[in-house]
This record gives sequence, structure tokens and C-alpha cells, in this order.
Amino acid sequence: MTRRATTGRRYAVGVDFGTLSGRAVVVDVDDGTELGSAVHAYRHGVLTTRLPDGPALPPQWALQDPDDHLDVLRTAVPAALAAAGIDPGEVVGIGVDATSCTVLPTLADGTPLCALPDLRDRPHAWPKLWKHHAAQRQADRINALARERGETWLARYGGRVSAEWQLAKALELLEEDPEVFDRAERWIEAADWIVWRLCGRETRNAPAAGFKGLRQDGRYPAPDFLAALHPALPGLLPRVDGPVAPAAGRAGGLTIEAAGWTGLPVGTPVAVGAIDAHVTAAAARAVAPGRMLAVLGTSTCLIMNADACHEVPGVCGVVDGGVTPGRWGYEAGQSGVGDIFAWYVDRNLPAAYADEARRRGTTPYALLDSLAADQPVGGHGLLALDWHSGNRSVLMDHELSGVLVGLTLATRPEEIWRALLEATAFGARTVLEAFTGAGVPVDELTAAGGLTANRLLLRIYADVLGRPLHVLDAEHPAARGAAVHAAVAAGVYPDVETASEVMGAGHRETFHPDSARAAAYDDLYARYRALHDHFGRGGTDVLHHLRALRHRALTTP
Repeated sequence: MTRRATTGRRYAVGVDFGTLSGRAVVVDVDDGTELGSAVHAYRHGVLTTRLPDGPALPPQWALQDPDDHLDVLRTAVPAALAAAGIDPGEVVGIGVDATSCTVLPTLADGTPLCALPDLRDRPHAWPKLWKHHAAQRQADRINALARERGETWLARYGGRVSAEWQLAKALELLEEDPEVFDRAERWIEAADWIVWRLCGRETRNAPAAGFKGLRQDGRYPAPDFLAALHPALPGLLPRVDGPVAPAAGRAGGLTIEAAGWTGLPVGTPVAVGAIDAHVTAAAARAVAPGRMLAVLGTSTCLIMNADACHEVPGVCGVVDGGVTPGRWGYEAGQSGVGDIFAWYVDRNLPAAYADEARRRGTTPYALLDSLAADQPVGGHGLLALDWHSGNRSVLMDHELSGVLVGLTLATRPEEIWRALLEATAFGARTVLEAFTGAGVPVDELTAAGGLTANRLLLRIYADVLGRPLHVLDAEHPAARGAAVHAAVAAGVYPDVETASEVMGAGHRETFHPDSARAAAYDDLYARYRALHDHFGRGGTDVLHHLRALRHRALTTP
């Protein structure tokens, strides 16, 4: 490693564990300069069809291998330090974030159950990724019982608990593999598990406990509520009971083993684990009330702070200290965005378009953008519902599926492409209207994430939303946000707000709505809402019926 001479400068390391890869960055805590970064793709990616050397998986399953996360620590962190050319002794702290709710069952010492030889071929012993949507039946029962009993915490989740969250996945585990449930001594978020591996001390980050674990006012759902779902379910409580720590708190210091993985000194402060979209708000200087952050990637997360608690229908949650301590954090989102675009290009695009993209020396995505860019609003005669991966907000129903209407024999692939881009923008507008309709003002909107490279998408979002859309100037925003948390955990800054203003990134550009296109989209959006409510609010059960037929076909020998 080429190292600079010790300069008295101070640096923080941030590590982001995404859906398909992890990335590490080294950031100067005094001015926010990013000095080095590295990316490591998970060897196993997302397990959706079968376990490694194991059995096939049912529909809607999505698992990960915890060893892939440790490999990021062993490879990306040392590589980022080498790229930065700094003395590791000048690193004041390390912070990590991960997708949420990605949860895994472990022994009391943190050993993942999937690492035990006798459980290696049991799917429920593996970490369930956020996009594991097989627990919708359990989520429906949780929601029905909570409404029947008048559980007050339900309103803080928009009136519905998601199949993506901790309780639904735990109930699925208990009902489908009670032996694995009994063997699990801990049930923990991936970010908290990684921090445990780094510092040897178990902690639970307050945002994940609140948003994904249903912890409100210092309590999880009551034992009698859990017992009404399943007599053994109260046994979940000791498995999730651990020290709950605030965002950007200090979890501990690097162990000898973790120091060996990362190349950082033993005892380097480790920040409490965090949710990826939440730390991105710190990277975007979007933690003040009224500043909403949209993280556009495989899915979309919409994050913001407010000074008061409002019950927002369909929101993923409102949690005291849920984004930063001292404020009410709000989260909403869309289950499929980049995933939808990849599905269309990878599985449905005619070969002639891929060939043309190669001939032009570009990608199929860029080719479709160029062909669709000049279409007039509504000129394709199409509308789509962005539910290919179910609906997170505002319907909280992962048994819904995508819809495309208006097809004719003259419809071209680029027209379908544009309709899919527009559908995700309409979905985002539905969420924003839920916030403003509930009295939570959205004064400023910033976009971050991999999809901000698509300028056509950003232009469509600005027009559909009818508001300026700022674009964050950061290649690895979540990792940068984790570094902001690390600086706070190390005591360099008193709070996330202060650290964010210094270490956060600026705006690369701002997309402003075009008045004519925005007016045309208002008309198209009204039709989208009609379809949205018909298919998603009880006008028909056809999508649920079709999904059930597909599940039956995929699971029948």
C-alpha cells in the first residue's frame, strides 16, 4: 500500500452492503472529500431459485449468503484504503449500512444457522433479503389481527405491516420450519449482524427496530398479540431483544479479527448499524425537516424527517429517531423500480434491439432512452402499474403484480419502455401525495442511487411530480453516509446534522418540470390512479387470483 505521510488529517470509512454487491469509501471528515473507494460483487448474489449445492427455492424467495458480506470487509475495505493512499491509523471510525429488512437467524454467539452443517440445506436457516416476498399470507394475518384488536401501533405503519418486515418473516419461519425457529437464538438485521462481527458486541439499531421490527415507544408488539398469531411466536421476543442503540451511536471498537480483515487498527470505533437509505439522507444533506430523499435503485426508498408524528396512510413507518435522533423519521417506498427495467431489457427486449445497441456501441438501456426521449406525453397510448415486485407503498401488498394496458399491434418496444419509466414516477407521486395529504410537507426532493444516471427517467420524474428534482453528486452515496455516521460515532461531530453539512455531497444538477409536459402528465396520472385503485383497492381480485395460479403451477410437482 502506498501511504501518504501522516498529515494530521482524519478519515472515516463507510461500507454499504447492497443487494448484489458491497462498496467501501474513505472520506475526509474535515471537508467531505472522497479519497478512495472499492466495490466487491457478492459471489452468490441473490439466491432466488436454489441454495448453493442445495434444494430449489419456492416462488418469491430471496436469500443471501452471509459469507458474501464478510468478503466485502476482507476485500473492499483494504482496497479502498489502498486507493486512498492513507495511513489506516488516521481513520477515526468505520460505519456500515445494509439493505433492510434483511434478517438472519443465528446462535447466541452470532453464528448464522446456515453455517451449521446440519442446517445448510434448510432454506429458512439462511438470511432472508428485503425482497423476500413469500410471507404475504403471514403479513395479511398480522394486519387483520392488529385491526381486529385495535393495536395502536398499526397506524404508525400506514395501517398495514409489510411482508418484507421482521414479524411476517419470523412467523413464516415458525410455521414452515419450527425446528429452525427453535434453533435460532437470535433473529437479527444484516447491518446489526455485520457490526457484531466487527466489534464483538451485539447491538440493534433503533431505526431498523422501529421501521422493520415494529418497535414503538420502547416496546415490540405484546406477547399476547404474538400468541394470538401462533402460540410459540412470543418466543421471538428474546431473540430480538438486545441493546437498542441510536443512529450514529458507537457500537464498540474493532476486534483483532476484524482489524485483520479490514486493515484498520484494533479498537477503531464502529458505528451502530444503519439502513442504507437512511444513511444516504446524511450523504445528501437531506436530514432537515421537509427534505425528502428518493433513493432510486433496484427498489425505491423515500426518506424524510419531521418535527412531529403524523399518521400517513400506506407509509412504511413513522419512528421517533428513525432517521436521526431527536426527530420523527418517515419511510415509504416502491418494491420494484430498477428491477422492472432490468426485467424488461433482459427478458423481453427483441434481439434486434440488442443487436442495434451493439452496432451503435451503446447499451440496450441507452438505446431505448434515445428512442423514447422525444415521444409526446401519452403518445404511446399506454399505462403501466409498477407492481412487478408487489406494492410497498401505499398498498403494502406483495401479491399484486404488474399491469400494462393500451397495447396494439403498432406498439413498439421503446413505447413500452417509456410507459414503465412513467409507471415508477406515478408510483412515487402516489407516495408523495400520501405525505402531503397527511400534513407532512415535502419542501425539497433530492434523488440518489444508481438510476440517477438515467437522464430521461429524471426528466420524467420532475414532470410527473411537478417539482424540481435535485440529483446528488456522489458515486457511492450510502457508503458516504455510513462514513458520516462513523464520524459521529467517533466523536468528531456532535450529531448527524452537523456531520452531514460538512461531509455530505452537493447536487450534480437539478431537473425542473416542463409546464406543458407536467400538465399532460396530470391527465395521465389521473388514469393511473383509476387503474391503481381498481386493481389495488378491491375493484377486482384478478391479480391475486393470477398470482395464486402461478404459485400453484410453480410448486406442484
